[in-house]
Amino acid sequence: MRLPKRLPTLLPIVLPILLLSLPPAPALAQPAAGTAAASGAEPNGRWVLPASAIAQATALAEEAARAGPGYPPGARLVVSAGLPDPRLQLAACAAITPYLSAGVPVWGKGRVGLRCTQGANWNIQLPITVQVWANAVVAAVALPAGAVLEPSQLTQAVVDWAAFGGMPNGPSLPFSQGESLQSRVLTRPVQAGQPLRLPDLRSRQWFATGDTVQITAVGGGFSISTEGQAMTPGLEGQTARVRTENGRVVTGQAVGQRRLEVKL
Repeated sequence: MRLPKRLPTLLPIVLPILLLSLPPAPALAQPAAGTAAASGAEPNGRWVLPASAIAQATALAEEAARAGPGYPPGARLVVSAGLPDPRLQLAACAAITPYLSAGVPVWGKGRVGLRCTQGANWNIQLPITVQVWANAVVAAVALPAGAVLEPSQLTQAVVDWAAFGGMPNGPSLPFSQGESLQSRVLTRPVQAGQPLRLPDLRSRQWFATGDTVQITAVGGGFSISTEGQAMTPGLEGQTARVRTENGRVVTGQAVGQRRLEVKL
């Protein structure tokens, strides 16, 4: 086929017309929005812990915080989760199970374990902070050591109970009722607005060596009571030893006038 001799001169006119007549090129496929978050991967391909796993860890921490025997009625719970160590290179995981290790504080700063149970084999710790906001007895004015407490020196305020102990049944938690503090003696200075706690007070002696003591053994949903003879003095908030009627020696906490509590 012979091309016309005038083709070079006609190209500037014909070429634009030919280009306009061509069909439009198909658009390049774009990644769907939210795909990385749904799959647990960042745009750079690195797998990250999904938000659902963090939500499960937070829910478990909240459940454990409420379950303690010292959880104050009407408290407002605030649970916040941190982030895992950014240096971790986690393999993609299809199922993650949260858990709590024995002895880990359930109030204040703690951690929840996250274990991959499908798709990989890793186990990490997620930092958790639990705040327990509730009414407590606080000093209305600054009080010196040795002060004998009176109702006019005390008031109520909302404080974070978790700031004073990681366990909801610890001896360092604030008092919730001012009546139990009447005529108690301070062992240390207390600032205005500071919650009153058992370590701030002079210990009372609930029984002496040789006294007959009522022993209450407390377990999961039951209690057993018996009597015994004190082998050591029973000071408030401290442990004491008592010999039961059958000769067995038990150790518990002095909790009241000639009363010892043993946790099973």
